[in-house]
Amino acid sequence: MIKNLQQIAEWAGARLEAADPEAGSLVITSVSTDTRTLKPGSLFVPLTGETFDGHDYIGQAVANGAAASFWQDGREIPAGAPPLLVADDPLAALQRLARAYRRELGLKVVGITGSNGKTTTKDLTASALSAAFSVHKTPGNLNNHIGLPITLLQIEEGTDVAIIEMGMSGRGEIALLTSIAEPNVAIITNIGESHLLQLGSREEIARAKTEILSGLAPGGYFIYNGDEPLIEQVLPEMPQPQGMTTLRFGAGRENDLYAAEIQQESDGSRFRINASGAPEFRIPLIGRHNVINALAAYAAARYLGVSDEQVRQGFASAAITGMRIERKIAASGAVILNDAYNASPTSTKAALALLAEAVGQGPSRKIAVLGDMLELGSREAEFHAEVGHAAAEAGVDRLYVYGPLSVSLAEAAKAGLSEESVLYYTDKGKLIEALRADVRSGDVVLIKASRGMRLEDAAQALLAT
Repeated sequence: MIKNLQQIAEWAGARLEAADPEAGSLVITSVSTDTRTLKPGSLFVPLTGETFDGHDYIGQAVANGAAASFWQDGREIPAGAPPLLVADDPLAALQRLARAYRRELGLKVVGITGSNGKTTTKDLTASALSAAFSVHKTPGNLNNHIGLPITLLQIEEGTDVAIIEMGMSGRGEIALLTSIAEPNVAIITNIGESHLLQLGSREEIARAKTEILSGLAPGGYFIYNGDEPLIEQVLPEMPQPQGMTTLRFGAGRENDLYAAEIQQESDGSRFRINASGAPEFRIPLIGRHNVINALAAYAAARYLGVSDEQVRQGFASAAITGMRIERKIAASGAVILNDAYNASPTSTKAALALLAEAVGQGPSRKIAVLGDMLELGSREAEFHAEVGHAAAEAGVDRLYVYGPLSVSLAEAAKAGLSEESVLYYTDKGKLIEALRADVRSGDVVLIKASRGMRLEDAAQALLAT
């Protein structure tokens, strides 16, 4: 973003206060809420939380290059302050600024939400579109009420399409994000069990996710997982834009778009789709669930005018955000499937199905390393037990289990696996020590847990062994 301070003030609904009468012509080139990332020409956004107040760091912001700053109305202005954009709430002003900038750019926006797979779908959608357009996508997982506005303000003029990820933990959050991004295309990847602790039921999660439609542009395109009946169940309750069209994707052949002839390779997946004349596609991701994610990306790309051949090229060279089933070969020769970024019952069962199909280096054992799945509410023991049964059904040779919530996972797995093949740990260091002693060349090792369990430590240890 390159705009002068007066224009920014108008878009943000703020008033400019500065000693220099020419301050309105000051050019701003970037926006940040973190003093450590400021550079000359930056606009600082002082956020306030329970244990911090960004206004206290205005001096550091100036020292690090901030040319101006938002400022909450009613606060005393310190001596030596830079030009200030005074607003009722700096965060709300940031969100208004981002919405106005998005409108000025005149680009197309693809908004993506869902319990699982939204980051992978974002990456695949960006790759499919990049063969035909200049594309900007949400970096990392800056997908909340702070990260999404910053993402929009990072978009360069001349960009054709923005792929915007939207995360949430409760009702109303997606409605806010979609009101800022105003997508032309909305994708819901699935409805899982994440955030049951906050929302109480999968029906409420479905309602929270379908809030994305409240900001969808008139005549917009809604792409959703047709294998999930809850989406259509709650859809009549949600505000919908005039002229909206829809497409259902998924594994079931009753969907508008589904995959056929799926072939798993050691470092990717090949598949065809039911669209007439479409070529074979390949993505550098393993797992049937990632093929399903690719269907949503394909649908968005085709809607925006990208050809099948361009989508094929984009998929083949897709750049995927880390720790989403990264496949790496350890020094020992074992294949490590690192999926330690996050976990829910749905995504863990999908990962176990992938492990069952995974290709190792010659004769191999299938080893699963599973940790606690967090924020599942009152049914957490039941959900962990379901995953334990799924591990047994996947026929894993060895199951390592870690974390206090996973006791029920280990116990359920023992109903289908031998007692000695299920190993439970409460100490991560001892878990890693046992893994390093056990894993050998040819083994395929899946590592998955919620982010708070930091099981990537086990992946790193095995890769270094």
